[in-house]
Amino acid sequence: MNTQRRTIVAAMIAAGLPIPAFAQGKIVLGFSQVGAESEWRTANTESIKASAKDAGIELKFSDAQQKQENQIKAIRAFIAQKVDVIAFSPVVESGWGTVLQEAKAANIPVILSDRAVNEKDDSLWVSFMGSDFVEEGRRAGRWLVEKMKGSTAAVNIVELQGTVGSAPAIDRKKGFEEIIKADPKFKIIRSQTGDFTRAKGKEVMEAFLKAEGKKINVLYAHNDDMAIGAIQAIEEAGMKPAKDIIIISVDAVKGAFEAMIAGKLNVSVECSPLLGPQLMQAVKDLKAGKTLPKRIVTQEGVFPMEVAAKEFPSRKY
Repeated sequence: MNTQRRTIVAAMIAAGLPIPAFAQGKIVLGFSQVGAESEWRTANTESIKASAKDAGIELKFSDAQQKQENQIKAIRAFIAQKVDVIAFSPVVESGWGTVLQEAKAANIPVILSDRAVNEKDDSLWVSFMGSDFVEEGRRAGRWLVEKMKGSTAAVNIVELQGTVGSAPAIDRKKGFEEIIKADPKFKIIRSQTGDFTRAKGKEVMEAFLKAEGKKINVLYAHNDDMAIGAIQAIEEAGMKPAKDIIIISVDAVKGAFEAMIAGKLNVSVECSPLLGPQLMQAVKDLKAGKTLPKRIVTQEGVFPMEVAAKEFPSRKY
C-alpha cells in the first residue's frame, strides 16, 4: 500500500469509519452490465455477483439500462475510484476508444465480458471472454439446412435481430447468412430488431405476420426472449408455432426449454451466461501478474426440441 493510501486508512480508522477494501487486501472489480433485458442477462448478472462473493472480490456493479452513455459514466467512475480491474459487457461495439484510453492511462486493466468492441487498438483491453456469436449464427443456419434437406421448395425466413450495433446481433446475423447463402431456396424476407426483449419480439413478429402472413416458413430470433414473445404473436394470429412456422433461437435459457417441451420452439443454440467464475479467475490471475489469453471462448452446444425434456433438469439458467 502506498504512503497516500496508508494516510487515508489511518484517518478512516481514527474517524471510526470502515476500512476500505484495498486496505484489507481485497481485489476491487468494477463491472458495468448492459442491463436486465432478458432471462439470459439476469442469469449473467447473478453469476457475476455470486462468483465475486465466493472469490472474496469486492464488486462495484453498475446497470447501464441498455444505454452506452451510462456505461461510459460507470467506467469513468471506476477509474476515479481506482478499482483494480474493470470489466464490462458493451451495449454496442463502437464508440469506446476514448474511455478505454482513459482506463489504460490510469493503468487499470480492462476485460471485455460476453460482448466485443470494434476498436483498432486491441491493447486497450487485456482479454475478451465469452461466446463465439458468429459460430452461434452458423449453428442456427446448419440446423435449418439439415432440417430442410431434400426439399426444393422456397424457405421464407423472418429474422428478429438483437440490439442494433451490438456484437451478438451483428455476428449472429453474419454467421447465419454465411451458411444459408449456399442454397438460393433460403431467403430472409423480413429482418428487424426486437432489441433482445420479449415485448419487442412480440410486437415486431405481429408486424411481420401482418405483412407476410402465411408466406413465413421460418423465424430466426437472435435470442430466446424475442422468440418467446414471437410465439405469443404467432398463437394470437391463429397459427401453430414450431409447426406452421419453424422457430430457431439462441441462448438455451430455461424459458426456451419450457417452450420446446411444450412443442412451440424447434431449437435453441446455447450461449452460456455463467461467466462469473471464469471472470473472477481472470481478475485474480491479472492481480497475480499472469498474462491472460486475448480470447477466451465459452464451450456450448445446440439443443433441438427432441432433447429438451431430457436436458431440462440439468439446466442451471
